[in-house]
Amino acid sequence: MSTSSRTTHTFDYIVVGGGSAGVVVAARLAEDAECSVCLVEFGATDEGRPQVMNLKSWPEMMGSEFDYDYTIEPQPRGNGNIRHSRAKILGGCSSHNSCIAFRAPNYDLDNWAKLGAKGWGVDGTRKYYEKVLEKVNIENVQPGLIPVQDAMVDTASKAGMPRIQFDITKDNTMLKDGVTYFQLNKKGATRHSSSVAYLHPLNSLPRNLTVMTNTKCVQVLLDNANKVAVGVLTSDGRELLARQEIVVSCGSFDTPKLLLLSGIGPEWHLREIGIATKVNVPGVGENLQDHPESIVMFETNTPINNEPSSQYWEAGVFAKTPLCPPNQPPDLMLHFGTVAFDLNTYPAGYPTSRDGISLTPNTCRPLSRGTVRLRSADARAPPVIDFRYYTDPLGYDEAVLLYGIKLSRTLAASAPLSSHIKRELAPGAEVQTDRELSQYLRKVANTVYHPTSSCKMGDVANDPLAVVDEQLRVRGIKNLRIADASVFPAIITLNPCITVMMVGEKCADMMKTSRKMKAKM
Repeated sequence: MSTSSRTTHTFDYIVVGGGSAGVVVAARLAEDAECSVCLVEFGATDEGRPQVMNLKSWPEMMGSEFDYDYTIEPQPRGNGNIRHSRAKILGGCSSHNSCIAFRAPNYDLDNWAKLGAKGWGVDGTRKYYEKVLEKVNIENVQPGLIPVQDAMVDTASKAGMPRIQFDITKDNTMLKDGVTYFQLNKKGATRHSSSVAYLHPLNSLPRNLTVMTNTKCVQVLLDNANKVAVGVLTSDGRELLARQEIVVSCGSFDTPKLLLLSGIGPEWHLREIGIATKVNVPGVGENLQDHPESIVMFETNTPINNEPSSQYWEAGVFAKTPLCPPNQPPDLMLHFGTVAFDLNTYPAGYPTSRDGISLTPNTCRPLSRGTVRLRSADARAPPVIDFRYYTDPLGYDEAVLLYGIKLSRTLAASAPLSSHIKRELAPGAEVQTDRELSQYLRKVANTVYHPTSSCKMGDVANDPLAVVDEQLRVRGIKNLRIADASVFPAIITLNPCITVMMVGEKCADMMKTSRKMKAKM
């Protein structure tokens, strides 16, 4: 494994990926002064970068030096031009997103437990949400800031949608049809990412926590005889060795990529790429999920003053479509934006405007499933990401968005929102039939940037595609865990960032417990 030409450093714990969950895991493990922790992040530090700290600048992060800006495979039934922004910076996507903060609905968490993630239901996750909220600051969006936003909320209320007031400090038992102003993880104009909440200021970190930025890990090192993870190899040839455990927290694209590069994954695919299989784990890269999204966009008849806005998308609507089972939360969410979100419409030939609003319906619990594969054995090559959008046999994902397009139009045609609207920019008033609308919604579809479940958690004894068990331990390998959105057994209904941090909290706690048990043996 080691060679004399390689530099080695040894720690008790190594966390690969300084994102929404990885930062949490590393910071919590380092609370034990007797153990050494190394957090390894490919991107740069977020500290001292106004374009990162200023929440309102989040759109400028997309496609920037801090973005992997992944492309996806051609989509036979969707938009293959979608760019999947993934953050390449300390704090991960919590340093890159719009900071909409939700607690997962009780339904989703209890469904995780039913899917084999024992201990991850409401009761098993409650204290870990509470631990996140001890660190992460949450603020409520206030009404009265932007007239057109208030008009949308008033219009939905008059249409029979009750006003919802979320309280992230409590179990999410009340997600029903309604309209709301969001809660955001921020302090004033500053985002409150995992790195801000758990690490800053970086010059005051505990001495037992080493943070390596601008460092890329290209392989998990295994003791093949015993199937034990012993360290990681960086792209510049350094070996970082772990006395205790390694946690991979690289996200739903790069976590499966790193495992595959390490010979951990489906044997058939590793053979295809030319990588020797060290541990056959068939589920690595399977079960990829996302919130597919489309858009209805309008030009307003007067300019919108967005100065009071924190991030342009501060209100939304939840609705149950006719396809939603009665025992489930709403299956449709509309984000409302006080901008013309023309990222995919304008390139497709639709008009845009400096003064516009957008309603972006998304399917909250999609049925389509995709994959993450290696493009080659070269760690520099981006992964092959194929979401297979809108390929579920029942056509459910598409039907939910079709309902959402129509609901968006209904709201826009109703007072008081209608008084702000000059014309429909996309899809345009001439597009009316279900067939035309369905073609449109898939043609200009986007993502809410919520990829999950590509290394799902489950009952490893009975589910061959489960990659990690309820302790987040990778099947067939000792001392290796995963903590990020890739372990979600199923995507959750709402924006997942706070839940990803919760995963980090629970992972760290389980690791601390394991350490104590080993010490007693």
